[in-house]
Amino acid sequence: MKKFVSWFVGIVLLLVIVAYATDYDYIFKGIRVVYLTGHTTAFIDDHVYFENDSILASQSPQPWPLHAKYNRSTATEKLNAINSELGTIAFLIIKNDSIWYESYLDGYGTSSQTNSFSMAKSITSALLGKAIQDGHIESLSQPVSDFYPKFEGSGMTVGDLSSMASGLDWQESYTSPFSVTARSYYDDDLAETILDLEVVDPPGEAFKYLSGNTQLLGMVIQKATNKPLATYLTASFWKPMGFEQPALWQIDDTEHRLVKAFCCIASNARDFARFGKLYKDHGRWQGKQLLDSSFVATSIQARFKESPQYGYGLWLSDHRGKKLFVMRGILGQYVITIPEDDLIIVRLGHHRGEKSDRHFSDDFYTYVDETYAMLNAE
Repeated sequence: MKKFVSWFVGIVLLLVIVAYATDYDYIFKGIRVVYLTGHTTAFIDDHVYFENDSILASQSPQPWPLHAKYNRSTATEKLNAINSELGTIAFLIIKNDSIWYESYLDGYGTSSQTNSFSMAKSITSALLGKAIQDGHIESLSQPVSDFYPKFEGSGMTVGDLSSMASGLDWQESYTSPFSVTARSYYDDDLAETILDLEVVDPPGEAFKYLSGNTQLLGMVIQKATNKPLATYLTASFWKPMGFEQPALWQIDDTEHRLVKAFCCIASNARDFARFGKLYKDHGRWQGKQLLDSSFVATSIQARFKESPQYGYGLWLSDHRGKKLFVMRGILGQYVITIPEDDLIIVRLGHHRGEKSDRHFSDDFYTYVDETYAMLNAE
């Protein structure tokens, strides 16, 4: 037994030495945060295991009004079933800018902070629009090399980053602990990771979903505004839009304090929904133009005919013959906006449905269909 223990300890020490020598020591943080907490992947409450920057609540909160028919309808059997199966923790239906239906499960509530995952990409893209409006960035066509000379001659623009057309050599893998995606999530120097990337395909020619695009975009916005992204988000949207609750944005570590722009804003369903309303109303909020309407219009249209599922920072769908734009996260986080029906659907939860041959997993279509079933049944 002593020999076995000595052998085992020796192997572990060797692996630790190799990990640190090859700069893969971030894997240990991944093990500590994920597996040692009983999970198998990133999870909606993981922000407590990371450093965070604060996004401050508004000093003049603007609560969502409750619809005259608030919660008079009940969820359909199919909606209840999928909410149970996939661990939904919040489901909201906002009709005509009033909360028509909301449900919280598993001990979560209106102020619970859970991980946005890639819904943060849409928010980072909104910050791009704000930075353009504020004069910090010239336009969607401004070269990234104006901010990071490493990319001189690449032809890559800030718009290419927002529309997922950068040509960067990022591998979007959520299963390999050795992937750049895992490194960006758990390592302590995001900027170093991002600036090690190279442009290997012609930018601006085709859609390819890469989280590294949004991270680099966040770095560009931060450099252009000379403000931490969480601070700029607070001033640009959280305060003027009357966000009721503060939020958190995960950072890489205490030394660099670079937010994970591609993910990881911890907030609640009611507050996430505000971005659906902002874009639905062409960038106006309470009579003030917070985002240029032309930027909003561009964002909710597909940039590439061959890739109708994505605009600038937002997913797109024509489900039920309607024009939908969507913020979405890896575990089935959704803010689904359907402007023609003045409708916003928010779903947060632990898991998403099975992948389909369409651009969204099956659960997305169920949430939309069952919402209409509830509305039509009243």
